[in-house]
Amino acid sequence: MGKAKKKKSNPSSTIVLNKKARHDYHLEDRFEAGLVLEGWEVKSLRAGKIQILDSHIHLQNGEAWLLNAVITPLQTASTHIQPTPTRARKLLLHAHELAKLSAAVERKGYTIVPTAMYWVKGRAKIEIALAKGKQAHDKRAASKERDWGREKQRILKGR
Repeated sequence: MGKAKKKKSNPSSTIVLNKKARHDYHLEDRFEAGLVLEGWEVKSLRAGKIQILDSHIHLQNGEAWLLNAVITPLQTASTHIQPTPTRARKLLLHAHELAKLSAAVERKGYTIVPTAMYWVKGRAKIEIALAKGKQAHDKRAASKERDWGREKQRILKGR
């Protein structure tokens, strides 16, 4: 009889979440994009050395670029090169997705923010969303609604 294949235990494929984006923006359409990365960046992602809180997406010449994302280089992975932690990284999207994004940004006043980064079949993917900025009163209303939902669950659980 053949040996049973062992499944790799992958508890979470999520690399990083941008919780600040949900707080600061009304998120609407979401897209999944690939990233053009260098070898040292992939090793740093596997170690979880990334920060996307202040990053955003810029559309230029029919291409999407991830700006201000900080990937901290590992000491062991980047000995022979000079890594740039905040370089612009190209995003891989279909042409119709790029057209939809550029139309929303130019005509409707949206911005594009990264919301999450994760692994899919060994490749790093980033989830981006079309977003509209929230006003201060919108943020307060959202937090009140979230608090009321928690309180309601506690009340129902106690019965």
